[in-house]
Amino acid sequence: MASRASFKVRSGIPALPKLGTSWYERGTRYWLSRTRTTLGQLLTAAMLVFFCFGTYWGFVRGLPSTARLVLDIVQVLASLATLVWGWITQRRAHREALLDPPTPEETWTAKRAHNRRAPRIALSSRGLVLLAVPLLPAVAAYYVGWITAWLTVREYPSEVGARRWVEEQRAAELKV
Repeated sequence: MASRASFKVRSGIPALPKLGTSWYERGTRYWLSRTRTTLGQLLTAAMLVFFCFGTYWGFVRGLPSTARLVLDIVQVLASLATLVWGWITQRRAHREALLDPPTPEETWTAKRAHNRRAPRIALSSRGLVLLAVPLLPAVAAYYVGWITAWLTVREYPSEVGARRWVEEQRAAELKV
């Protein structure tokens, strides 16, 4: 967790989670950070998809071929629908977040809250995975759609909020 001292940088450009101050100039450090995030999320998505489809195939392996064919067709259709649903859900959330982007301090607060909640969510969802084995490919497709939409945005809401915050601070300094 970052200290209050690291929140404000000497030039007045606030540091953001995972991006530091690189978001301001969008140079090499910024794009390396975005690339690292993208590769990490792609690795996570690949592991999730591998696990979900492997579990699903283990579930349907013992079924008769006709039932398996029907289930496979249903899975393909459900996966395509949830892939699109995930993409649309993320794009709408992104558009709404751009209308009222968070300040740098709100970004750090949200990051800390997420880091506190994440372990509980991960542990509580393990039992649900076993109940949802037939739906796992669709869940994986939703995640892939959502994360792909999140990774392909031009600018994150936290960057927009920080840029507006910097502009407000500079405008306030000029008035004084």
